[in-house]
Amino acid sequence: MPDLLIELFSEEIPARMQARAADDLKRLITDGLVEAGLTYASAGAFSTPRRLTLAVEGLTAGSPTTREERKGPRTDAPEKALEGFLRSTGLSRDQLEVRDDKKGQVWFATIEKPGRPAAEIVAEILDGTIRNFPWPKSMRWGTGVLRWVRPLHSILCILSDESGATVVPLTVEGITAGDSTRGHRFMAPDAFTVTGFDDYAAKLRRARVMLDPAERREAIRSQADNLAFARGWEIVADDGLVSEVAGLVEWPVPLMGVIEDRFLDLPPEVLQTSMKEHQKFFSARNPKTGRIEGFVTVANIETQDDGATILAGNQRVLAARLSDAAFFWENDLREAKSGMQAWAEGLKSVTFHNKLGSQADRIARIAALSREIAPLVGADPDQAEQGAKLAKLDLRSAMVGEFPELQGIMGRYYALAAGEPEAVADAASDHYSPLGPSDTVPTAPVSVAVALADKIDTLTGFWAIDEKPTGSKDPYALRRSALGVIRLITANIASLSLRRTISNSLSATWYEPRLAFDIGVSSVTPLAAAKDWTQLVTIDDGNDEIHYSMNFPDFKRALLENRVTEMGQIWFENQLNDPLQDDERKVSGDGRLEKTTEDLLAFLHDRLKVHLRDQGIRHDIIDAVLAQPGNDDLVQVVNRATALNDMLATEDGKNLTQGLKRASNILSQAEEKDGVEYSFGADAKFAETDEERALFAALDTAEPAIRKAMAAEDFPAAMAAIAGLRAPIDAFFDAVQVNSDNQILRRNRLNLLSRIRDAGRQIADFGRIQD
Repeated sequence: MPDLLIELFSEEIPARMQARAADDLKRLITDGLVEAGLTYASAGAFSTPRRLTLAVEGLTAGSPTTREERKGPRTDAPEKALEGFLRSTGLSRDQLEVRDDKKGQVWFATIEKPGRPAAEIVAEILDGTIRNFPWPKSMRWGTGVLRWVRPLHSILCILSDESGATVVPLTVEGITAGDSTRGHRFMAPDAFTVTGFDDYAAKLRRARVMLDPAERREAIRSQADNLAFARGWEIVADDGLVSEVAGLVEWPVPLMGVIEDRFLDLPPEVLQTSMKEHQKFFSARNPKTGRIEGFVTVANIETQDDGATILAGNQRVLAARLSDAAFFWENDLREAKSGMQAWAEGLKSVTFHNKLGSQADRIARIAALSREIAPLVGADPDQAEQGAKLAKLDLRSAMVGEFPELQGIMGRYYALAAGEPEAVADAASDHYSPLGPSDTVPTAPVSVAVALADKIDTLTGFWAIDEKPTGSKDPYALRRSALGVIRLITANIASLSLRRTISNSLSATWYEPRLAFDIGVSSVTPLAAAKDWTQLVTIDDGNDEIHYSMNFPDFKRALLENRVTEMGQIWFENQLNDPLQDDERKVSGDGRLEKTTEDLLAFLHDRLKVHLRDQGIRHDIIDAVLAQPGNDDLVQVVNRATALNDMLATEDGKNLTQGLKRASNILSQAEEKDGVEYSFGADAKFAETDEERALFAALDTAEPAIRKAMAAEDFPAAMAAIAGLRAPIDAFFDAVQVNSDNQILRRNRLNLLSRIRDAGRQIADFGRIQD
């Protein structure tokens, strides 16, 4: 059985595309071989910057001859039916056979496909693979029509066995397959022939090419660590950069350099980001000082001076890059120490979304919401509001303009430089988190308040303008924001009413004005200025304009307390076309606010289901808990679901669920049939059996215990209390006929079942739990 070796040799393939390309090559070729009737023992794909390689071991020498019998129409069927059958089989009428069938005589075709040699099949599959390869981006070159990620130079394709290697006959757009390849572009550029994979890999290594990307990654990692260890440093871990650099070199040669003293006072994140983004350098930290003092660059060539010239050139380029970073840092620090007012002003001209206003508008909303959330998560409201106001100001800094990935991180440095408390400064760096399911969740109260406000404002903003995610699109990463809200709340055990918080945030989004509005004789512009909402100032500038010098949530409160002039009331009602209601949350008579709030809460519930399923909690258990009141307190929902999940994992829990569902089903059928609700009046004096009396007694014990446990949010205790009903319920159904001919007994027993159903409803909707 021969082995197959394929190499597609080209100009440098972008590092980010190599792993996927190797997988695609393996998939397309092996799937094609199997579909053609060939089998193989194993296959492995490899990539370097200049080549994609596939090695297939134990390939069958050819596809087998196949014989297929296909049943056709009856012999007395219309002629057109027979013609269609002949076309589908590729046979003529005289090649068909007539056979007896249950319904008469029918035509049968015997289709025989002769086997083909492996070389012919491989050539056909490889030709189609090259011409239709799924590169994310591809190009044409010269006068040809072939598209490849970079100009394709050669194709190596051989089948080898004990007798030797045979080139698979194949030509693609003037490139003829052969048995030769080339090594390293500079250290071993000459062509050489190979006879199989082992020979190929060994000769590539002698030609200074590490074929396996995993080997290149490990070489980079280990050699960089050794260089750092020799100086008493340590490499800052960055697996993504290791993979990227491994895709840039075929023969990695790590070299260590030292950062000039004049740059050592730059924040370590600035040094690391600048070196990574611009130079693809690894950062080396001195554990004694905590500073990044060196770097490792990975060359693609061995030199006679051991890389000294390469390193000197890299040092010069790095010095220029870090000089720019130092300039940005110094300028930004001056602005931070002066209060960052220019940045705050600049954000007024930065559009967040054309329907949601500027970044400054958004910051004002987040600040107000942070202040509202702060007491619920144990944060100081003033610090939470200040943290929100400062958190995004670094978006206008020169450093973040150069390195957007440093937003938040630099905001913390600038807040500290401005003299803000650490809790406020930390909110700048933490409020973007968590960015994904594996990202760290902030735990500092101020950071939690600002992070929650930021994500809730994002969600309510896009819900308010009906820009929700669809099944295939989520351009504003709203699912990620929802998961962030869930993780922030559950990880910090922050019990808050999401329904109220969402409603208030939506209210601020809809109410917040962008411009002064004409109302015939005057216009009114609320200004986000005064912190204290008692500072209501009315100014008549002589042009019939009245300005309310206060932020908008405060303006609403002032309006409720009748502290706004008549002109303000007219303007506000003009805006809403509906007077503001006492609950401060009504937008209009059609209930748009309530509908949108519930829709967004349902979206958060859906993301919570995914989150809890990943933790091993069944979807039906989550649905049973979410069907209960208080489902906007995610901490309570998670605790309930966890306790219920644990109970249902036991045999008693499973049996209890069956008993509760049986009671509910019997009761529902009786209520539908009788047209009445059996919800009270069960009396133990009408009990005829010991089992009935035992169930009354068990319910008398369990019901107050469940109520007490649920009020204390002691869900395990509630589960233990209801689990005590399992045996009495089972015994009751075994011994008692609920639908007795005696109507007094029947009614009493149905009311007893209602007590069972109500006991379960205190905890969850057990009817939603699957068997």
